[in-house]
Amino acid sequence: IMNKKEFRELVEKKIIILDGATGSNLIKRGMPAGVCPEAWIAENPEVMIQLQQEYVAAGSNILYAPTFTANRIKLREYGLEDKLEYLNTTLVQLSKKAANGQAFVAGDLTMTGEQLKPMGTLDFETLITVYKEQIQCLEQAGADLLVVETMLSLQECRAALIAAKETTELPVMVTLSFNEDGKTLYGTEPEAAVVVLQSLGADAIGVNCSAGPDRMISIIERMKKVANVPLIAKPNAGLPELQEDGTTSYDMSVEEFTMYMKDLIHAGAGIIGGCCGTTPEFIRELSVMADKEPVPEISATYKLRLSSERKALQVEENGRFLVVGERINPTGKKALQAELREGIYDRVLDFAEEQEACGAAILDVNVGMSGIDEKQVMLDVLQEVTMASNLPLAIDSSYVEVIEAALRNYPGRALINSISLESEKFEKLIPIAAKYGAAFILLPLSDKGLPKNLEEKKEIIHTILARAEEYGIHRKDIVVDGLVATVGANQNAALETLETIRYCKH
Repeated sequence: IMNKKEFRELVEKKIIILDGATGSNLIKRGMPAGVCPEAWIAENPEVMIQLQQEYVAAGSNILYAPTFTANRIKLREYGLEDKLEYLNTTLVQLSKKAANGQAFVAGDLTMTGEQLKPMGTLDFETLITVYKEQIQCLEQAGADLLVVETMLSLQECRAALIAAKETTELPVMVTLSFNEDGKTLYGTEPEAAVVVLQSLGADAIGVNCSAGPDRMISIIERMKKVANVPLIAKPNAGLPELQEDGTTSYDMSVEEFTMYMKDLIHAGAGIIGGCCGTTPEFIRELSVMADKEPVPEISATYKLRLSSERKALQVEENGRFLVVGERINPTGKKALQAELREGIYDRVLDFAEEQEACGAAILDVNVGMSGIDEKQVMLDVLQEVTMASNLPLAIDSSYVEVIEAALRNYPGRALINSISLESEKFEKLIPIAAKYGAAFILLPLSDKGLPKNLEEKKEIIHTILARAEEYGIHRKDIVVDGLVATVGANQNAALETLETIRYCKH
């Protein structure tokens, strides 16, 4: 079993070779259509062990245990949900036997087949629990790391990562599948996937399945521009073709596949393997080729990056001025208050669309008012705004539990508005920001109220910054509110604001 630090050291040392396809090879070796693959493998262990031994001999450094759909929801389709622990344990141990100490074994998780609300009926917390159950079994069975793969939904990737974070210390790799248009089925762009998942603690991110390696190059190139973690490419052996006998074959030769995989390494992928249609022969050629290639550098400069579920926003230090739209706030808006009390969100959506049309880069969401369940209304509003707008959100509330619920459920990377030195916020919100990978606005206030002078303001900024850095939050992810006061009230107010800016910059 490895930890996150060991995983990072491993991938910085050499190009890591994953295994190739499981399903398409098992079908060739006798697995009938329509069966539960996990149950069939458990009953025919020698077929799987043989295949994975061939992958290890071909050069695989990491084997994927065949636990792909061994989650409670998927197993229920076969009436096997009571076999969850047995199947995950048995299949990890099979792969450990095949690896024989010469390769690591990744416990494999994927989508459940049920869609999350609002598209489907599955509740986000339920999905986290489903993943936790499987992860606990995988870890107890001796998996060295986890892989969340063939994902179409960024929010489901988040559920798996949160489940892992609350269950284990194992490293987690995450790969999504992208369509021809360079987006996932749910419209997530590669940059958005990387920004959200690396901030939430994924140890490596990339693409699998989708298509052949030639069609994956542009996606890896786009990921590399924002990635601060290693990148993964595990493509199919080209495009599928249906044969006359009803079987599927793939149109790419080993040589062609390997040639394009070299381009993928040059594009930035340092963890590589094969998906549908690839065999041990593909992995052997891949391993020979990769031995001669330098490990791709993780070269993205760290910047403040926020993201909605679909689109990322990069904040450039010398870039254009960015506007945070703050109209989604019931203070002083009687019509909006009345709608929020009734659970009607028409005005919220109008505000979101108008502000986006007028050039807002971020939308601030605040639903603080009396007479409502603020946490529930915040979650409802987040769901509505996320569906309607591609802009990232700033989460704004006086209550820590409302901010925490919003960050847990928001399918992007948000900005917290705000964290001050007021005890409740300082003590609780910094760990929450770290856990969910959020950026935050630092508000130089304390329990005593406004700072009485510039020195006290600087002291507050420094205290909050130091605590955030202790929790691993990058200083680029902190935006300081300069607390601009009026010159009428304080002659030095403008100079103090300029000095605050200078102090924060330097």
